[in-house]
Amino acid sequence: MRARTSRDLNELPYLHRLTSFTGEMEREGSYEWLHFEGCDFQDADGGSSGFTESAFSAVTFTRGRYRRSQFDDVWLHTVRMVGTDLSETTWMDSECDQVVLAGTEVSGSHMNRVTFYNCKFDSVNARLTKLKNVSFVDCLLRDVDFGGAVLTNVSFPGSTVERAHFDNAKMTKVDLRGADGLNIASGLEALKGAMINTYQLLELAPALAQVLGLTVKDE
Repeated sequence: MRARTSRDLNELPYLHRLTSFTGEMEREGSYEWLHFEGCDFQDADGGSSGFTESAFSAVTFTRGRYRRSQFDDVWLHTVRMVGTDLSETTWMDSECDQVVLAGTEVSGSHMNRVTFYNCKFDSVNARLTKLKNVSFVDCLLRDVDFGGAVLTNVSFPGSTVERAHFDNAKMTKVDLRGADGLNIASGLEALKGAMINTYQLLELAPALAQVLGLTVKDE
């Protein structure tokens, strides 16, 4: 079972290697063993960059372009991303804690062994993403578009999902049973391959009946 809280900075195995980041974000940059602390990146272009065994603390990304960048074994804590382009990025073995993504683009991204703790997703474009071994723990996902996404072994313990879109998504071993709230705006038919609990089934019943073309009428 996944831990309900992320590791602290001092628990990272590469902590002793970290040095403070100074300077400017660059396109196609190589960032390894760096601690980004208190940085404020506005309209930066870090596209096609590589971030490896690095930590981000109290960092703000306002807009900016990081398309096709790679995040390998990174740790993000109290990070804010507003209108940021993270499309077609690759994430592996990473943790995000108390991260806010608002109006952020992650379409076409690949994530494997990534956990989000206490994060907020607001109007995030996650279309055509591929999520494998991903957990959303105690998160809020509002107006997130998973259209055409492929979700494999994904769970939502303690999370609230509001007005989610799953049109044409494909699910395998997706566990929604632990979600505290589940509201799906579209793509109910894509829930094939997902697990829900009895209470969630009752909540979704009217919408499912509509999708199936059922007429529910008591005598």
